[in-house]
Amino acid sequence: MKRRQFLKALGLLLVGSAATGAGALALARSRNPYYDGPVSDHFDGVNFFNPEGHPPKGFVDLLKWQMGGGRKKWPKTYPSPHNDMPPEQVGGEDLRVSFIGHASVLIQTGGLNILTDPVWSQRCSPVTWAGPKRVNQPGIKFEDLPPIDVVLLSHNHYDHLDVVTLSRLKADHNPLIVTPLGNDRILKDYDADFRIEVGDWGDTFELSDTMKVSLEPMHHWSARGMGDRRNALWAAFMLQGPAGQIYHIGDTGFHGGENYRDVKERYGPIRLAILPFGAYEPRDFMRHQHQNPDESVQGHILCGTEHTLGHHWGTFQLTDESIEEQLEALDAARQKHNISADVFRALQPGQFWDVPLNSNSSN
Repeated sequence: MKRRQFLKALGLLLVGSAATGAGALALARSRNPYYDGPVSDHFDGVNFFNPEGHPPKGFVDLLKWQMGGGRKKWPKTYPSPHNDMPPEQVGGEDLRVSFIGHASVLIQTGGLNILTDPVWSQRCSPVTWAGPKRVNQPGIKFEDLPPIDVVLLSHNHYDHLDVVTLSRLKADHNPLIVTPLGNDRILKDYDADFRIEVGDWGDTFELSDTMKVSLEPMHHWSARGMGDRRNALWAAFMLQGPAGQIYHIGDTGFHGGENYRDVKERYGPIRLAILPFGAYEPRDFMRHQHQNPDESVQGHILCGTEHTLGHHWGTFQLTDESIEEQLEALDAARQKHNISADVFRALQPGQFWDVPLNSNSSN
């Protein structure tokens, strides 16, 4: 294997967009460094899992993918012409979302400023000298952020959990971090002073007098290295407040649309869904962990949302498809399912969206 191919494989492995191998799984089974709790329908006493779902591929499959070719070339830079300067806060029924890049979004509503999976670092990697490097800068300069009240942290892969960015946020804003089981241990090991609410699927936390957030299933997995595969939980979020309901998924496989149908049945109308649509090729490797644009548009329909912001694209190259293919596939999916580009939007970093009220209700 060429040195460059090896580094790509290692970087993707550590980022968590690929997988760890059988040897690592054996190490993980010996103990769970992050969480010690009762067995449940998605925790076997050591590892978390997707009920009736699929585990991630193994290390041999990773090497076959990386050595098999098919990886499209990304530009070294893919700059956005936009740079958002968000207001201090947004109140009442208003809802403003700003795309920062990859899975990082600023949600402003109900007087709260909420960040999802914030990454301002130049690489999503355990090291600063290797691993996927951003091709565009964050759509909001760090110093231009409004006071951040809450961080929604979906899982511990490096393109979602960036301890350096979280430490900067703590120093400047001291937000409350809401995250699923086990991720609190990772954060506390880095900085014991983080403010954290940690919960299981189904748990709900009050964010203010008028807003709350519930943790929901998503079909994914977790790992920070070679020995902690699926030792921390992953979760989506449902925000409820004066602006209505906001459904955010950091990363997921489609899983037959099961989770989308479930939230529609339990929650009813959703004003905004924030859904991933990038990092999906090759399908035989990524299918069960990363949904593609067509599946993301199907998710938009199945969960009953009136508006969707697409994310998880165009900043870090984690998989085979090109930036342009991500957008072309999303456009084809919207046309196929008769969904307007004004309803399901893919913003560039620095673009924002004042999300309209739902047409059939006050939210």
